[in-house]
Amino acid sequence: MEDRPPPLIKELSVAGNPLPPPTPGLDIGSGAATITTGGRPLAIAFLDDSDFDAYSDEELVRLHDELTKKTQFLEAENTLFDSFLNRVGPDAGVPPATKPPLEGYTDVEGQGDPAAGVAGVTTAPATGAPAPAAATGARARKKKGEKAEKQQAPILLTSEQKAEIATRELEELKDEIEKQKEEWGKVLDNHRAEMEEIDIRISETKKAMYEFKRDIVQGAVNARTGKVVAERVLRYYEDKIRAKDATIKKTRLKNTTIKLQKNKLHLQLKQKEEMGEVLHVIDFDQLQIENKQYQAKIEERNTELLKLKMTAGNTQQVLNYHKRKLQNLTQESDILRHEIALRRDMLGKLIAEADVVEVERAHAEKVNRKIRTQMEDYRVPDVMDYVSVNAKQEELTGKLKMWQRKVEIASMQNQRLRSIWKRMCLHAQPSSRDELGTLRSLRTPAPHHLPPLPT
Repeated sequence: MEDRPPPLIKELSVAGNPLPPPTPGLDIGSGAATITTGGRPLAIAFLDDSDFDAYSDEELVRLHDELTKKTQFLEAENTLFDSFLNRVGPDAGVPPATKPPLEGYTDVEGQGDPAAGVAGVTTAPATGAPAPAAATGARARKKKGEKAEKQQAPILLTSEQKAEIATRELEELKDEIEKQKEEWGKVLDNHRAEMEEIDIRISETKKAMYEFKRDIVQGAVNARTGKVVAERVLRYYEDKIRAKDATIKKTRLKNTTIKLQKNKLHLQLKQKEEMGEVLHVIDFDQLQIENKQYQAKIEERNTELLKLKMTAGNTQQVLNYHKRKLQNLTQESDILRHEIALRRDMLGKLIAEADVVEVERAHAEKVNRKIRTQMEDYRVPDVMDYVSVNAKQEELTGKLKMWQRKVEIASMQNQRLRSIWKRMCLHAQPSSRDELGTLRSLRTPAPHHLPPLPT
């Protein structure tokens, strides 16, 4: 038996459990299994007629694993085909127990259920020719005296047909999931509405309990007997009953109004049906298509709006950055202007000082020229003249010191005489002002005139 590459089989799932794909060493599309173990091929044409004692334990474990994978795959494929036949077959809607056996399918491996026939379809190769191993390996039980009827060859499905069936079942499963989502969404909305109604009733009950406790339990107690006044309790319940009756009347009126609106809408719908203005299925389909188109346009516009918002955000960030930069530059410009004004004031002061210094320099240069002229015209005297002038100066200095000493002595004598005169004036009484004037003239001494210093 020649080894050929395994057919392309997609992974299927049953009840949400993914099944592993068949091992490349096992040909699932045929009735025989070819397993490679230990570097040598293990070909099994019919498992029932095989001698399992000739295989090692590793080969048997490998064979068991491959057959388990093949069985799981075939069970998933049979489940898929059964679902498809139950949905679109001639006996759709009939329970599986009451369906007649499928004609044209052989009882593979001695199993007489319809699923085995479908399994026989799936285990045939995709070339359209029946497998010889499956034809010779099918065991048909015969009774005595019964003619052996030629087994009818199974109807084979190509890979394209299997893929189409799987695609249709997948779409059907998606539709069923969407329907279940809608149904359970309605159930969830109902439960939410019931929970909201229960919350409202709980809040109303708490409010009623609070009012009853405030008005009856605490406010209607007799101070003398300590019991609740029955009249107030009756009045409280009568007020509650009247409030409930008013609510019932409002609800009935609202219900009547809604019924009238409903009848009016039914009448309008009936008139539209008579006039042919009612929307049909095609109109609804067209509206759905238009709705999808508009939704796509809305999504595009939303995407563009989001991009524009992002662009606006980026632009705003850049604008804020430039605003902050402009503010910093403005502050720096103000600082620089202030510094420029200070430097200009300093420059003016420096210019004024430079002018003053220039005037002083000119005056100093003039004085310097005069001094230089005097120095040029100056003649040094003789040594003897210098010595004589110096000796004369020392002599005059000595005389000056002597006369200064004499003046000090005379001043001390003058002060002593004045003090004596003051004491005499206090004890004596002059006869007339003339005498007093004479005494004053005598009291004042004549000033001492020093001789002028020689030049």
